[in-house]
Amino acid sequence: MENLDKLKIVIALLLVVLGVSGYYVMPVGDSMKWVRVFSVVFGVVGGGGVLLFSTPGKEFLVYARESYREAQKVVWPSRKEVWQITGFVFLFVLVLAVFMLTVDKSLEWLLYEQLLGRAR
Repeated sequence: MENLDKLKIVIALLLVVLGVSGYYVMPVGDSMKWVRVFSVVFGVVGGGGVLLFSTPGKEFLVYARESYREAQKVVWPSRKEVWQITGFVFLFVLVLAVFMLTVDKSLEWLLYEQLLGRAR
C-alpha cells in the first residue's frame, strides 16, 4: 500500500472519530439533537467517502459488486421447501428434548434413588 493510501485511511478514521466525538462534545438538548446526529452522519459518510477513493476502498467496491452478483446466482428454496425443512428441524429438536429429558431423569433415578438410597 502506498503512502497516499495510508494517508487517506488515516483521514477517513479521523473524520469518523471527529464525528463521533462531536456527538459527545456538543451540549445535550432537544434543540441541538439534530446537530449532534448530523455530526456523526457527516463523520461516517465523510470518512467512507474518503476511504472509497483509496486503493483498498476501490478493491472493496469490486469485491462488493462481485459478491452481489454471486448472491444473485444462488438458487433459493421455495416456500414449501422452507416450511418442510423448518418442520423437520422442530421435530428433531422435540425428539432430542424428549431424549435428553429421558436420559436426565433415568440418571437421576439411578444415582439418587438406587445408588445413594435417597429420594429428592
